[in-house]
This record gives sequence, C-alpha cells and structure tokens, in this order.
Amino acid sequence: MNLIGTKWKPLVLFHLLDGDLRSGMLQKKIPGISNKMFTQTVRDLEKDGLISRKVFPVVPPRVEYGLSARGKSLEKILRSLDKWGAEDCQK
Repeated sequence: MNLIGTKWKPLVLFHLLDGDLRSGMLQKKIPGISNKMFTQTVRDLEKDGLISRKVFPVVPPRVEYGLSARGKSLEKILRSLDKWGAEDCQK
C-alpha cells in the first residue's frame, strides 16, 4: 500500500494498463490533478520502479510513460478496483 496508496497513483497506473502514453495525454486522462501533483506522482512511481519514463530528444521535448514489469504485476488489482468502483457507483 505504501507504493500505490495515494489518491493519484492508482489512476496513473490504471491509465497505463493499455499502453504507453505521452505525458500530456496521461495528465488529461486524470481530471483534477495539478501539474505539480502529476509530476510528483509520476516521479514517485518511477522511483519505486512501477513505471518507466522515456524521453525523446526532439523539440519540444517528448516524454512517454509506460508500466514496468513490476507495474504490470498490479494489473489484476487495478482492474478489480475499477470493477468494484463501477459496481459501487451503480448502487
């Protein structure tokens, strides 16, 4: 829980389940997250080995995030949480 037990980390990880995303696109998929919090969250996830960050040497800079093998191991948990949340909202 120390690795994913914040408000934003599970959301970032969930959106990366379907593949790598550019930084801006990933942030747009998470309504309400500030630039500062997004940056802090992805840095923490990268430091913990759950996501990987790829920087492309172009102008303007392009950054993509993807799940590492360790992050992919959380897929069942993340999908279960999503299913539970969807079912709970229907009550």
